[in-house]
Amino acid sequence: MKYLIEPNDLSVKEIDELIMLANDIIKDPSRYQDVCKHKILATLFFEPSTRTRLSFESAMLSLGGSVLGFSSASNSSTSKGESVTDTIWTVSCYSDIIAMRHPKEGAPLVALRRSKVPLINAGDGGHNHPTQTLTDLLTIQREKGSFENLTIGFCGDLKFGRTVHSLLKALSRYKNTKFVFISPKELMIPEYLKKDLLERENLNYVEVERMEDVIGDLDILYMTRVQRERFFNEQDYIRLKDYYILDEDKMKLASKDMIVMHPLPRVNEISTKVDDDPRAKYFDQVQNGRYIRMALILTMLGLDKEVERL
Repeated sequence: MKYLIEPNDLSVKEIDELIMLANDIIKDPSRYQDVCKHKILATLFFEPSTRTRLSFESAMLSLGGSVLGFSSASNSSTSKGESVTDTIWTVSCYSDIIAMRHPKEGAPLVALRRSKVPLINAGDGGHNHPTQTLTDLLTIQREKGSFENLTIGFCGDLKFGRTVHSLLKALSRYKNTKFVFISPKELMIPEYLKKDLLERENLNYVEVERMEDVIGDLDILYMTRVQRERFFNEQDYIRLKDYYILDEDKMKLASKDMIVMHPLPRVNEISTKVDDDPRAKYFDQVQNGRYIRMALILTMLGLDKEVERL
């Protein structure tokens, strides 16, 4: 595997194998602690990140490897006018694998042309976030046991939310999945996803504005924040940022088996009082992100068979 730009770069079989490997790592992480010794991961983050960048770095360090990189474009030679392709070409001379985040859609695909090592898209604008998708899939598998016959509600910023777009693409390949899109009109799922994915594949979906009307029907509620950085108009952001707030009263309307997920960071969209509810799984997602990225790094470096499975 030489690159991961979007979720559909992985076959269903490859996703299953990554999840199997991640679950094996969870059983006993110490067995994998030296597999990437003398390997270097470069984390090139042209856009700020906490969880994704640190998760990648924690994953590589946990495998016995090393990490180099930068956490914003201002800390790289792009601030001097260097192109993304030249940056990637240069850094691939120093590393064995690259994780890259960029605010412009399609930037990792452009960078791939010049990378001499495996490249992972760690998020590109409002487009894709495939490793968050793998994190989400691992969480769903561990909590629900399957990706089939589920009703998943996506709530909040569905227009710019790359985590939503990526997970939607991945889950669309599994049987009898129903999608419920909960958003204000201004932040509805993009038309191209409706036309090119949902309608083309004849997928089961509905669009609603009120969370209360559908929360009782959901197996999974995937909350998202309204992303200030994607707005051109500050007034629009202020008007929409608190449109949905998941609190204890709304949780009372949900089934006892529903789980709540969120890619984080959270702002106001989930009350902190929900954190102690056993159905809240967003910090389990954070932990799962480390393990699935360990599995991905191992696989992309061809080291996934180095440790005999338990």
